[in-house]
Amino acid sequence: MKIMVVGSGAREHAIASKLLEDKRVEKVYIASGNAVDRLDSRIENINAYEIEELIKASKENKVDLTIVGSEELLVSGIVDSFKKENLNIFGPDKKAAMLEGSKAFSKEFMNKYGVKTARSKSFDDINEAIKYVENMPHPLVIKASGLALGKGVVISENIKMSKDTIIDMMENKKFGEAGTRIVIEEFLEGVEVSVLSITDSNTILPFISAKDHKKVFEGEKGPNTGGMGVIAPNPYFTKDYQNMFITDILNPTLKGIKKENMDFSGIIFFGLMLTKNGAYLLEYNMRLGDPETQAVLPLMKSNLLDLIISANDKKLGEFNLEWSNKSSCCIVLASGGYPNKYEKNYEISGIENFIVDENNKVYLAGVKYENDKFLTNGGRVLNVVAIRDNLEAAKHDAYKLVDKINFKDKHFRKDIGNYKG
Repeated sequence: MKIMVVGSGAREHAIASKLLEDKRVEKVYIASGNAVDRLDSRIENINAYEIEELIKASKENKVDLTIVGSEELLVSGIVDSFKKENLNIFGPDKKAAMLEGSKAFSKEFMNKYGVKTARSKSFDDINEAIKYVENMPHPLVIKASGLALGKGVVISENIKMSKDTIIDMMENKKFGEAGTRIVIEEFLEGVEVSVLSITDSNTILPFISAKDHKKVFEGEKGPNTGGMGVIAPNPYFTKDYQNMFITDILNPTLKGIKKENMDFSGIIFFGLMLTKNGAYLLEYNMRLGDPETQAVLPLMKSNLLDLIISANDKKLGEFNLEWSNKSSCCIVLASGGYPNKYEKNYEISGIENFIVDENNKVYLAGVKYENDKFLTNGGRVLNVVAIRDNLEAAKHDAYKLVDKINFKDKHFRKDIGNYKG
């Protein structure tokens, strides 16, 4: 089989690596990819970005299955376009992708179908939003409704900060058109949990849990990033919380998908907050999360390709999804200055000597290959992942792996897996 994975980050590298464990997979094309093709001859980059270019690439390369990592393309309707051409693709159609593409839409969906979530209000008028926060207790959570690469969420501590944030999003366009509409919701105190899952619109099968660390500095300080590291499974996601998640969030979500006729096969990412009053849903993502995927997929004992085929064939209810009893820790190595201004084109040493096996992984993100050298080419440069018998060993050994790869201004958090918040 030939498979195309759409995206260019460490998530796509992790998906490709998992698929290539299956001997039926002879080639994985990544569009548009990065330097990962230098690490595995079975991976080939495709210089395609737009939907029509991807359709053309799929036909020309006789691709059997396309998997979409890019949220922007999902919201733009790539799945609908591929299906019109009778091309096999895995992911939500444009309608279902709006559960991620519009936080305002997703909150309306949650409230309509009884999904347990924080109280909120949406605004497209800046003056009404400012007036609203003047009369609300703080802290508050202010979100750009549209896609903002995981960075469009601000926890506001006081009225002044709330007003400044609203102006930044709605007037100054800090997140572009994503902030044209905003969602303001109550602040929930607790522990965050990421639960990836797969659905065929008749069944939702949750994956093992993970804990993402979004802030750029230790102790959850500084601005939000796309994610600085992950552990899996999440030790705070107890059996009681798992049961609450199924009853209060997963089951109502599935009910809503059926009622709204969202007939698709794809991923649903549940971003949860565990509080003293139970588990709450913060957000949906409609594709595999980054960097959660890099920590979760290495622990999947089941065959990923079989799982996706089962979803596409609407037979997910018959699939026995199995997981390793081990733990994983993923550390993101970023460019100094990220998520704000950072430099590129620094030489990376150690990738070529990194021994990848079932216990140690390296996934490339912002990396390019020029003049026989690996060079930095983005904010989040690469991930290292340790898979061990327990979480403490995974965390300890992940940081030993960090020392094997170096580049100028290398930045990483030193408390991944240790910070509860």
